[in-house]
Amino acid sequence: MRPRPRTPHAAPTIPRHDLRPGLPDVSAFPTRAWLASTRRVLTHARPEVFGAGDPQGRIELRNALADYLGRTRGVITTPDRIVITSGYYQGLGLLCGALTAGGTGTAAVEDPGHNVFRDVIQRAGFTTLALPVDLHGARVQALTQEVGAVFLTPSHQYPTGVPLHPSRRQTLCAWARSTGGVIVEDDYDGEYRYDRQPVGALQGLAPDQVVYCGTASKTLGPALRLAWMVLPPHLVPPVVRAKQEADLYTETLGQLILADLITTHAYDRHTRAARLRYRRRRELLLDRVAAIPGLTPHGVPAGLHTLITLPPDGPAEQQLLTRCARHGLALRGLTELHHDPAGRPQGLLIGFAASSEHAYPAALDTLFTTLTPTD
Repeated sequence: MRPRPRTPHAAPTIPRHDLRPGLPDVSAFPTRAWLASTRRVLTHARPEVFGAGDPQGRIELRNALADYLGRTRGVITTPDRIVITSGYYQGLGLLCGALTAGGTGTAAVEDPGHNVFRDVIQRAGFTTLALPVDLHGARVQALTQEVGAVFLTPSHQYPTGVPLHPSRRQTLCAWARSTGGVIVEDDYDGEYRYDRQPVGALQGLAPDQVVYCGTASKTLGPALRLAWMVLPPHLVPPVVRAKQEADLYTETLGQLILADLITTHAYDRHTRAARLRYRRRRELLLDRVAAIPGLTPHGVPAGLHTLITLPPDGPAEQQLLTRCARHGLALRGLTELHHDPAGRPQGLLIGFAASSEHAYPAALDTLFTTLTPTD
């Protein structure tokens, strides 16, 4: 499939009611904990901290992440296998460039899946194959030897919200071992599971075949531009070279502050508190959805959004999005996330995290007034 033309990014605007998926509540940013960590970092910082950085990332953060990811996500790694990037978007581009330079030409991507990241993969030179998603996640049994890499969101598929079934995890890892293919695991909101302990990372099943990608964007805020990749050993050198060529290194002080947050467990306390807030918000959203016939929620209790599919005999997705925009509501439609939207279900991705605690009920009131059929 040919990459779609890029459209210029408009200046960011703040919506009246923010129900966009994939965004945390930045009004709950742990300012006091961040300030305390900043003071500790600056108090004990050696002069070289203010000099040129390491393209692989500060060892303090890589040490902290190796422990944290092993403890909370079941990731098997050492600090020398971790690369810090300026956000997941950059990390994905660096990784894709390294893979295509190494001869990988065909990649499988989830359908539906994140269209922005699909564009990044295509711009790197990959030919992309659609990997359909059903109630058990991506249909990985369709992978062939011609595919060199597969890009997945196995813990909480974006946008459907389903986890990859355990049997498919095993099938996927067996495919990678037998073909030498690379699995790229985007664990974008793996910390947020509300009915039980989070599903462990796929990387723990096949650490030499899986690239594990994580980010602080969904826990703290996208403005930090901090993300990480846990790489198989053979991919570390080319990705580090690509990082050095892209921007030399990621900003240092933010890395050290995040490392302190993790090692003092302030990061854990923040994510636990966020988990409780988001669980309440999701339940409130589903209560409101149940009151409108024809709307169908999807996915397990997890993440930062819920997919709601629309009845075929009701208003079209674009009609509802236009109506929502007139009322100051920001959310996303499902159609643009399909490789080929013709004949596919229409729906809305409703985020329940981005609004502040006091603004969220009003946002839901406006949304469901907008969605409720009128005579």
